[in-house]
Amino acid sequence: MGSQFNPAVQRRLMREVAALRSDPPEGVRVVVDDENVTNLVGIIQGPENTPYEGGYFRVKFQFTDEFPAAPPKCWFTTKLFHPNVSRAGEICVNTLKKDWLPTHTLAHILTVVKCLLIYPNPESALDDDAGKLLLENYDDYCARARIVTQVHATPKTRPAEFDESKRESSTPPSTSTARASAETENVPAPSSAASSSKGIATSTATIPLQQSTNAPAPAPAAGTEVVVAKTIGVKRPATTTIDKRKKALKRL
Repeated sequence: MGSQFNPAVQRRLMREVAALRSDPPEGVRVVVDDENVTNLVGIIQGPENTPYEGGYFRVKFQFTDEFPAAPPKCWFTTKLFHPNVSRAGEICVNTLKKDWLPTHTLAHILTVVKCLLIYPNPESALDDDAGKLLLENYDDYCARARIVTQVHATPKTRPAEFDESKRESSTPPSTSTARASAETENVPAPSSAASSSKGIATSTATIPLQQSTNAPAPAPAAGTEVVVAKTIGVKRPATTTIDKRKKALKRL
């Protein structure tokens, strides 16, 4: 952990990283240096039906001691062809400038940048060539952006951060604990799946109790034949009920 950094900034980032890891927005992940939480990189999956589909774009963050009063600096380290991204990777988005609020989170920033890949704004271009081509010939713009994406942003295998099993196993214990606590607080009642399982267990548990009446019983005393006949007569509806419950369980 970087000891030279404002502890309040570090605590804020640790909370945000934990929240982002436990419940990441669609197509957004984060990579953090465990020794220095301010050394942080976001990964954005190229949105579907855009020239960036299939690509994974890394966004580097740089924080100051004024964060979150002041926004972090962000830039793409992955090359892409986009009117609102300079050749050096600088990102033109108001969220990181005049529209910045201290309540904005890392997840919010990365989601806004992802939306920029879906809705480019050629009117405020940092890459004049991309902005001009987008306005003049959208198909040519898409073709060029797609080529750059395939060359510079499309890995042979998807990043490990997007592998759910690996993401869960690589989550730090403190993050897992925080996530478990949050889930416990936010879900006071059992889920529908849990309720269904509980119902099944209860129904199944009642079956042996009813079937146990079929166990051999002591021979009845003389004069009790009528009582035994009544007991046998009661067994048939119970068996029918059991069969119905078994059929219902099979349907589940």
